[in-house]
Amino acid sequence: MADLKRTPIFDVYKEYGAKTIDFGGWELPVQFSGIKEEHEAVRTKAGLFDVSHMGEIEVKGAESIAYLQRMLTNDILKLEAGGAQYTVMCYENGGTVDDLIVYKKGEGDYLLVVNAANIEKDFNWLRANIIENVELNNVSDHYAQLALQGPSAQKVLQKLSKNTDLSEIGFFKFKENVDLNGISALISRTGYTGEDGFEIYCNSEDGAALWRTILEAGKEDGVQPIGLGARDTLRFEANLALYGQELSADITPIEAGIGFAVKIDKIADFFGKSILAEQKENGAPRKLVGIEMIDRGIPRHGYPVYAGGELIGEITTGTQSPTLKKNVGLALLKREYSEIGTEVEVEIRSKLVKAKVAATPFYKKPRK
Repeated sequence: MADLKRTPIFDVYKEYGAKTIDFGGWELPVQFSGIKEEHEAVRTKAGLFDVSHMGEIEVKGAESIAYLQRMLTNDILKLEAGGAQYTVMCYENGGTVDDLIVYKKGEGDYLLVVNAANIEKDFNWLRANIIENVELNNVSDHYAQLALQGPSAQKVLQKLSKNTDLSEIGFFKFKENVDLNGISALISRTGYTGEDGFEIYCNSEDGAALWRTILEAGKEDGVQPIGLGARDTLRFEANLALYGQELSADITPIEAGIGFAVKIDKIADFFGKSILAEQKENGAPRKLVGIEMIDRGIPRHGYPVYAGGELIGEITTGTQSPTLKKNVGLALLKREYSEIGTEVEVEIRSKLVKAKVAATPFYKKPRK
């Protein structure tokens, strides 16, 4: 795996027993202690993720709002300084370029956080549609990004923050220049697990030290390092889309169930607006649904789904849910088969296995 890219945290992995794999051209940890144990740690305590492979793109200039309104499906006008927004970038046909988070740092100053496998594609798409008085910079190499997720996340991170009350950072809000034991960071209350927690951005050269510092601070609270395996089962249970599975150039955000991030009523035109408006108003031809197995078998990505002998879609993600202890999946199906309780069949190893459409998300964070 010598040709794979590595994050600023890579050299620390072996200290914590990481097993690494090739993930979209990056050498990343799939697990440390074990996927199920790590999953449980995030649901009950807290876990620390290295997500430094994600991309960061700066958008600056007097016409940044007009430009982002054209490029993104959500309404940037609703975003205030210190706020973050989940949004989608689409092609003219409504297919998805990427899903991402926008941080508004100030007037004419935005940071886009994009999926690792899409950094170059996204930057090229943004650059191909640039307008005057807008500056783009791919600053991905400048950042290390960590995520501390779970019920104990705030308690643990607060130990390191002497100048900021982290309880004041609301959901999808952020603060810059937070001092974490001498390391300056941008901290946002966002995540990809269905739990409370933070995503932390610091200079790449500070990433390894911050990783060690957070794990040391969280030792007595049971904080563990978490790999890609548990990251996937956690986001899956919470029904959080993964680009390349629930989203792609051939899947619209309406089909993927993230229509809340598509504001067809905003005045500005944006790529794919007419098609997405039609799907939002009249229904998309396909719909992302939950699948629960009736017979034995685990639905995996790409498995075909049938009803009455007709191919009606395919599994986008599937596993045995560590929390529910059930074999479940997400599937993109023809809309007429998307009602909860509808019986379908999943083709597993050349056999048709019974399943039913189930409600999502499979997991919801318990209310306090």
